[in-house]
Amino acid sequence: MIHPSEPLLLQHRPVSYFWSGEAIRGRSVSSVVLSGMLDVPVLPVRLVADWDRDISLRLGLAPGDVETLPLPRARARWPDYRQWVQAVSDWTAMPGLPDLLATCDVALMACRGARYHHDGAQYGGAAFCNLFLSDDKGLDLHFPSSGHRIPLTRGTAVIFDTGQPHAVIARDSSGFDAADFPPGRDCTQVFLTWELPIEQADVAHALGIDFDIGTASSLLMDEEQVWLNGARAEVCPASGRWRRAD
Repeated sequence: MIHPSEPLLLQHRPVSYFWSGEAIRGRSVSSVVLSGMLDVPVLPVRLVADWDRDISLRLGLAPGDVETLPLPRARARWPDYRQWVQAVSDWTAMPGLPDLLATCDVALMACRGARYHHDGAQYGGAAFCNLFLSDDKGLDLHFPSSGHRIPLTRGTAVIFDTGQPHAVIARDSSGFDAADFPPGRDCTQVFLTWELPIEQADVAHALGIDFDIGTASSLLMDEEQVWLNGARAEVCPASGRWRRAD
């Protein structure tokens, strides 16, 4: 079941400036989060072992790191891959996004927690749809601006605005702390992520996106960025609070 959550009212809303064709366009940053628990099969032991080996030997993830894993190789060891993707596709149809995933870029990712950040400077024209593949390791996906905190386990699915601050933190923590991810503790999460086009009408409607905000400012820009209170903004990696970018 999907649980759309009402965003908290903010006195000043962030604005994401993103590439739309050959021009920069401004839009609101949504604090809506769609989440659900999907009924998915157990992953093959060989596949999980391959991920663990790759994470340990190739990625060498430090606390807070998020890196890609090779999806084509995973699919060769993952006979139920299509069943997992179909579960996400069926779920996204509930908020009105049918048959959208087949046309969207997908990547396989691994993280050892994740510092608070936004992705609006690289993916301002998208929303993320993530499906978490790992079992529960005591980690939560936290959205500090809206207050959403989602326990991560196999089958957890979320859709959210790339411009919204988020992190993967320890369940008993109030923020990101590298000490919560000590050597020897199994605290990695593997997940699939799709880039949903934010200008697609159903995506914009599901997240409540308003377009063509700050048009005068967008005419002066040549790269994607997020602004708040009239200035370029970034996210404190420990607390998730917005702050003026340097």
